[in-house]
Amino acid sequence: MIPNSSRKRQRPPHHHASAIVEAFPHKTISEFSQKLPRTSFSFNDPSTADVILRFFIDRSPFDSSNPSDSARHSDLQIYLHSRVIFRAKYFSALLSDRWQHQANNHNAGHDSRTIANCNNMFHLNLGVHDDPTVHLTVLQLLYTYDFPTVIASASTALEILPVALELLFEDCVKACVKFLEAVPWSEEEEKRVLSLIPLLREEESKELLARVSPGEDDFYEEMLHGLIEKAMYSQPNMAFVKVFVAKLLRDFSSRESARRVLERAFDANLRIVKESLEQYSSPDFKGDHNETEAIQRLHLHTAMTNGRHLLWLVERMIELKVADLAVKQWSEQAAFTVDLQKAFRDDAWRNIVPGLPAVMLRCTCKLASAVAAGTILSSRQVLLLLQFI
Repeated sequence: MIPNSSRKRQRPPHHHASAIVEAFPHKTISEFSQKLPRTSFSFNDPSTADVILRFFIDRSPFDSSNPSDSARHSDLQIYLHSRVIFRAKYFSALLSDRWQHQANNHNAGHDSRTIANCNNMFHLNLGVHDDPTVHLTVLQLLYTYDFPTVIASASTALEILPVALELLFEDCVKACVKFLEAVPWSEEEEKRVLSLIPLLREEESKELLARVSPGEDDFYEEMLHGLIEKAMYSQPNMAFVKVFVAKLLRDFSSRESARRVLERAFDANLRIVKESLEQYSSPDFKGDHNETEAIQRLHLHTAMTNGRHLLWLVERMIELKVADLAVKQWSEQAAFTVDLQKAFRDDAWRNIVPGLPAVMLRCTCKLASAVAAGTILSSRQVLLLLQFI
């Protein structure tokens, strides 16, 4: 038997082969073999085969299915070629000299990994959970590189993929995944994709995973971010819109999504306030007095407007208990504090934005109070730094 450590993939549960049966109605094995382009060997050709694969139904003792079905499928034998089925790593390991020697020594019985070498003919037994139609299809695919001939719908790819994973047939796995990435899915097919993703490697599942549900989260986060911007920049009914958006944030189903949206808005507004005060404190332009005064007024008004937005965002973040990153950022604004002090030493701000110091101080006080009350978990060092903002 092959130890589990030698296999790179888990053996996934096998689903009923309804889609494959529909794509390939019940036919004789010879009719199956004519479906695909041939290699130098022909599928199920006893005259050239060196492997006989016998299917048996690997049923639970509690399975109440018709025993005659098990007997019928147990009698099914397929003639294969070792050079061809080596494409599947499962058979490659099974037919290696090491496993041949081990299996012969132990004289194994009817197991899914049984192998015996009689008269240069390898006899294998493969256990299946149900009708082996899908297994037959995957075995045929070992004889071709023209996978689109068979993998022509999402349902077919989803039926073939678990068997390809079970047999470690990498080319077939890649073909199924590539097809699923390119086609739409029904709701039921999406559930099946989700069930198979854990069995795929990270690089194989990346595109599939991106299509499943995170896209919906991105959509709702963008919508919520747009509402927050509307609340901050809608001039006529700003107070009403802010109340409405605050309620939406409280009732939003995903606290992490609300956190990301609020942190994004906090970063943007903090950056604007810092840049405005920096430009006011260290002007780098020359012009007449009136022009200079107008530009300086604009910088202060911009800082004041976005400072109010910051205060509203801080209140929302504290309310939702997602202000951990905000308080840490606020405590690290040493350069911002210096620019504030420069601005406040100039008496011009008193006539232009007299409320600016109060807004900045309220942001600091609210964050410090939340940390002191335990609403925000933060280090003692952060609390000490807040005293200097």
